[in-house]
Amino acid sequence: MGLFSKLKSVLSKTRDGIAKKLNDLFAKNKLGEEFYTELEDILISADVSVKTTMEIVDEIRDIAIKEKCKDKEYVIDLLKKELFDSLDYAEKIEFKSPAIIMVVGVNGVGKTTTIGKLANKFVKEKKSVTIAAGDTFRAAASDQLSVWADRAKVRIVKHDEGSDASAVVFDAISSAKAKNTDVLIIDTAGRLHVKSNLMEELKKMDRVVKREYPEANYYKLIALDATTGQNAYNQVEVFNEAIGIDGIILTKLDGTAKGGFIISLSYELEVPVCFVGTGEKIDDIEDFDAEEFVEAIF
Repeated sequence: MGLFSKLKSVLSKTRDGIAKKLNDLFAKNKLGEEFYTELEDILISADVSVKTTMEIVDEIRDIAIKEKCKDKEYVIDLLKKELFDSLDYAEKIEFKSPAIIMVVGVNGVGKTTTIGKLANKFVKEKKSVTIAAGDTFRAAASDQLSVWADRAKVRIVKHDEGSDASAVVFDAISSAKAKNTDVLIIDTAGRLHVKSNLMEELKKMDRVVKREYPEANYYKLIALDATTGQNAYNQVEVFNEAIGIDGIILTKLDGTAKGGFIISLSYELEVPVCFVGTGEKIDDIEDFDAEEFVEAIF
């Protein structure tokens, strides 16, 4: 199954919400203020933010009036273009070796699973990979990560539970440098801003990476549970303030009818979506493609 087919599947709830409502809208309304008001409601119901929704609909309205357009397909094409432009607004990341990828996020978003999938993906791309078990806070976290490392057939550097997470990062970097590893993926403890000790630990881990391997290409990615919707804004802002966030990994898209939140989040915070989880298996992660994402929700 290709990426588009997978996206069509995982975005089925979001697509059902948008496509059906759009068809109903075109069936009962000609282009006019009532039409555009309802179009705004449809986007907002899919969890696109009010701010981004207003900008998108205003642009569609202006173009449609200028072109004297009344054709349904033309308006849908305009909508697709505006959604794509919003998703494509943030500068894309090009992952270059040697790469260090630190994966952060709150508890329960699927970081461990995602790291296993990422490791497997890079191995398939003929890259050497090491995982650093930087979550020394949660019981059995490194054991769970070891299972995924075994599945992906990659090395893992870990310490005992309760150890200094920065020491794990230090050792993993030393190992990666010695073995000329292409990609080092660092797991981190799930945390919220209210856990100030864990946020300080994260900042320390960040400093260790910059100090010990300044020549590496360093990327900080946040894993976001798509079912969180608009609440993900706060998560990105908190981690961005602490260490700076370069990109987003989307998980659990199949569980929400409000996948539209990522359109406004990426646009407004200028953080690109890099990867999307498309299932539970180790191969179920793909590079994010804005055009295919938009097509999959129509």
